[in-house]
Amino acid sequence: MNDPNGTPPPPGRNDGPGVVPPAGQGLRVALVHDWLTGMRGGERTLEAILELFPQAHLFTLLHVPGSVSPAIEAAPIHTSFVQRLPLAARFYRSLLPVFPAAIEQFDLDDFDLVISSSHCAAKAVVPTGRARHLSYCFTPMRYAWDQFDAYFGPERVGPTASHLFRLGLSAMARWDASTASRVHRYVAISQYVAGRIRRYYNRVASVVHPPVDTTFFHPSGRPSDGYALIVSALVPYKRVDLAMRACARARVPLRIVGIGPDDARLRAAAEPGVEFLGALSDAEVRAAYQGAAVVLLPGVEDFGIAPVEGQACGRPVVALREGGASETVIDGETGVLVPEATDGAFADAVRQVVDGAFDSDAIRHHALRFSRNRFQTELRGQVTELLASPTERVAS
Repeated sequence: MNDPNGTPPPPGRNDGPGVVPPAGQGLRVALVHDWLTGMRGGERTLEAILELFPQAHLFTLLHVPGSVSPAIEAAPIHTSFVQRLPLAARFYRSLLPVFPAAIEQFDLDDFDLVISSSHCAAKAVVPTGRARHLSYCFTPMRYAWDQFDAYFGPERVGPTASHLFRLGLSAMARWDASTASRVHRYVAISQYVAGRIRRYYNRVASVVHPPVDTTFFHPSGRPSDGYALIVSALVPYKRVDLAMRACARARVPLRIVGIGPDDARLRAAAEPGVEFLGALSDAEVRAAYQGAAVVLLPGVEDFGIAPVEGQACGRPVVALREGGASETVIDGETGVLVPEATDGAFADAVRQVVDGAFDSDAIRHHALRFSRNRFQTELRGQVTELLASPTERVAS
């Protein structure tokens, strides 16, 4: 681990020496992940789980070869019939109605332990009677529960298609709830998600925050360049438009890293001082964090990896006081938590951080609580507890 003064770490994105040794030795382990189409936070978490279970077989609805890290590509990967559907790699989210049949087709008879890393259908895989199933839950299926409009609203897919999707996803929500008992133990990425699991599945979940590469993301040791930064997919629920208006009001330049379907609309609404950087390499994203005066999170996130990456680089965060950010940002110490999602409230918080004095070393120290090693140690403990209580199924 590099020290807070900005000494660069060894090349690569990992926590270096001291990685938690493999768990479940002697067990036949199946990992189930929704889909493999790119390296996002979920896939970096899957990579860390694979380090714990290097002999595991990996089951997924769809795999786009070359889209994920070499460590994931090297695993024995088993795909569903979704893999063979026309244009599935591009339009897989439109295939949601077939996901229940696809995830239930996997034959897991040869496995003793099943770990699903799920934000959609993976948690509904069917384990054998002897196997224990731990679900590391990024969120209950957000499409079917409380973020339908962000993905399938009329402005996204048109009124007719939106109506049809709503009918289908109402059935999907019922299926999602009915399959909750296939999991012996739920582990949520945040207390916020644990609350959603309790609300939608009527189950209690432990919490293990996901891994953040606190070795790769580190301070540069130089002053900031005075701009605000967002690292985000450009979709409506991320509220990038709110950050743009707030920064204009606070007279602070804003740089935006990311791509997505909201790109054209956001560019059309941008005022002078907003710079769209598009998709950047990991090293370029790190440099953007290191040069920022403040990292912004204006939307509600289940966890929110970008604010932790920013804090690992010693930069304070301005985030909405809701969702995962309330668990990763210490108000007044590592940033400011904003009580309401308004232009004025965010503008005031941005100005407060830019004009204030935050201790970069203290911010960095706080971020180390979310390291990859910490994640692996805690998840291994959850697996050990589950295996020691083989009758565990419904949490009370």
